[in-house]
Amino acid sequence: MSAGVIVLLVIAFVVLITLGRAVRIVPQARAGVVERLGRYQRTLDPGLALVVPFVDRVRPLIDLREQVVSFPPQPVITEDNLTVEIDSVIYYQVTDPQSATYEISNYIQAIEQLTVTTLRNVIGGMTLEQTLTSRDEINSQLRVVLDEATGKWGIRVNRVELKSIDPPPTIQEAMEKQMRAERDRRAAILQAEGVKQSQILTAEGEKQSSILRAEGQRESQRLYAEGQAKAIETVFNAIHDGKPDRELLAYQYLQMLPQIAQGESNKVWIIPSEITQALGSLGSAVESAVKPSRGAGGGDHPKPPAVDRGEGPDRPPAPPSPGPGPA
Repeated sequence: MSAGVIVLLVIAFVVLITLGRAVRIVPQARAGVVERLGRYQRTLDPGLALVVPFVDRVRPLIDLREQVVSFPPQPVITEDNLTVEIDSVIYYQVTDPQSATYEISNYIQAIEQLTVTTLRNVIGGMTLEQTLTSRDEINSQLRVVLDEATGKWGIRVNRVELKSIDPPPTIQEAMEKQMRAERDRRAAILQAEGVKQSQILTAEGEKQSSILRAEGQRESQRLYAEGQAKAIETVFNAIHDGKPDRELLAYQYLQMLPQIAQGESNKVWIIPSEITQALGSLGSAVESAVKPSRGAGGGDHPKPPAVDRGEGPDRPPAPPSPGPGPA
């Protein structure tokens, strides 16, 4: 191989290397920082770009997409002197490749440390209960502080999220006991309210039932009294229309005597004074009916005069018979 061929080969190799270093292809959502002789010269946009070989140097490409960084749990002390472990997540995006390259040496580490310090400042002014219930407020405060601090680095913090807040095991156990007691208290209150409502409804039902029962009894008694009054009125009218005499009344008295004397406990019973007069009238009527029949069958016997046991203007009234007598 001659020397000319070797020279041509060397020149071709150098040309290829030069073209390789002069041509740069930047992918989409990437950015390249070009340094010329050690100084910032320009930023390469996505696509085909040409640089001066052996003079310009392209730094590693910077990803312009939104990045997600999860930081390990950090111990933070609350206002009531309780240590909690907080795990955070940062969503950020590089907006200025030049600032992100030259304003900060390692923006990932810077964001992490800034998040830890800001988180301790925010949580230090809250109690444990406020920390557990104020995640949105904590996220907002962290995002404002981080966005303000990272703005000059060419980085925009879009979101800050707290993945977990872990109190100490003893505090967790106490909180579980407190929540269990609170649930038991609420259950007891609900049960007591249910029993109260049930008793109220039961009392209302008994009240309505008693009222309806009393109204029914009142209506029944009214109807029964009306029936009794009607029956008494009918009997009274029938008696007055029939015009009973003393003999019939005496006969009715005699029929009622056995019913008055019924019962083993009836040792003494009362005979009204009117019954003696009625019995006298009944005896006179029976005697008056028997003697004419004897005169008709026994011959000519003179008929004794009839005895008038009634009360007249010429005869004083008969003395009343004694009241109670032995059965």
